[in-house]
Amino acid sequence: MGASADRRVNTALPAADWSRVQHAVWQKQPALTLLFDLGGVLYENATFDSLNAMLGTSLPEDVLKDRWLRSPAVRAFESGRISPDLFAGEFLREWQIALTPDEFLEDFATWVRRPFGGAEKLITDLRAEHEVCCLSNCNELHWRRIDDFLGCFDFASSSHLLGEIKPDARVFRRIMSELGVEPDHLLFFDDSLLNVEAAGRLGIRAFLVDGLADTQRVLKEQGLL
Repeated sequence: MGASADRRVNTALPAADWSRVQHAVWQKQPALTLLFDLGGVLYENATFDSLNAMLGTSLPEDVLKDRWLRSPAVRAFESGRISPDLFAGEFLREWQIALTPDEFLEDFATWVRRPFGGAEKLITDLRAEHEVCCLSNCNELHWRRIDDFLGCFDFASSSHLLGEIKPDARVFRRIMSELGVEPDHLLFFDDSLLNVEAAGRLGIRAFLVDGLADTQRVLKEQGLL
């Protein structure tokens, strides 16, 4: 029965055409898992402009980004360990910002803006061939605001849900476990050098990108667009 079925399939095409079909299947690149950060990669946010305004400074973004990622208050909040109110108080003391917690949280909620134009189409196009996921250092306030966008992905996760935060190696190991993927089958895109270097140390192919256009450029260089 099985052999007969195989013969019917094989004779549906001339031998030369069937050989070309088989060759195309064998040559097709295996699907990859593409893991994107959100803010500064696919999604517009005002974190560092807002911080400079609050601090009364004009510090370069990479300086603020590094301090933000290392901040004890930020790390506690974005790994889901403290409440928004406690975060506000701790953050204001740590960064010496002269606002009340309520004033800070009202402004903080607006720091996430909107997807970059074309981001949703890019995700849709990539999902035709690959698994497309996101891993963001995020928190309960901002995660709610981007809920509609998260539906674009095959899998979306945040540090505050995982209880682990970038650039710690644990969060990358956790996400690979969740996705069931090995490092050499995973491509990671982030706008923080700390995060990119941390992923690279685990054997993940990691790329430093700045905004959607730069992300698209790297994807094209990797033959993914």
